[in-house]
Amino acid sequence: MNKTIKLIAIVLIAVLAFIGVYYLYRSLSGRYAPDNLVTQDQKQDETDQKDETGTEGGRESQNDSQDNPQNDSPDDELSMAPDFSVFDADGNRIKLSEMQGKPVVLNFWASWCYYCKVEMPDFEEMYKKYGEEIHFMMVNLTDGIQETMDSAKKHISDNGYTFPVYFDTDSEAAMAYGISGIPVTYFINSEGNLVAYASGMINMELIEKGIDMITE
Repeated sequence: MNKTIKLIAIVLIAVLAFIGVYYLYRSLSGRYAPDNLVTQDQKQDETDQKDETGTEGGRESQNDSQDNPQNDSPDDELSMAPDFSVFDADGNRIKLSEMQGKPVVLNFWASWCYYCKVEMPDFEEMYKKYGEEIHFMMVNLTDGIQETMDSAKKHISDNGYTFPVYFDTDSEAAMAYGISGIPVTYFINSEGNLVAYASGMINMELIEKGIDMITE
């Protein structure tokens, strides 16, 4: 009897802990929308502030400017979006640089990522609205372990999404952008320059704000 009571107590504690973590995660993720769109100017300001704090901040800033595609160039001009190759559903190799001439909304996602899936309906709506004017590159992190082309395609098919999906089977895109967490979205103008980015889940309002910035 005592063992049964203890087992029930353990299960209840585990369930309550899970619920607590879940709602805490949802609460913290609320910071991602709608105010987390970072422009190149804002990123440069952050870099300048780090430089003023001391040598360690300066080293961090220098590393960021070399490795992080979100940074501005030193002369405050927009920086070119790092190029990469991915594959479409038919196995054709596609390069980001081939998209120049139209703005690009670049999103990194995976079907195992909860917040990637939450924001996808908003991307679908924006694609239906702006798909003729803007390239949408929904890049799947296809590592072959957590995510395969089959699992990604099934998620897209099951939900009836029509936006273009690309597969980063070589991790070339992820490495080019230093992706360490998803979802993350970049807004690139028609000349191939990074204008803004959003780290974490975003909503339709924020996607449209980013689109306005690369089409103005």
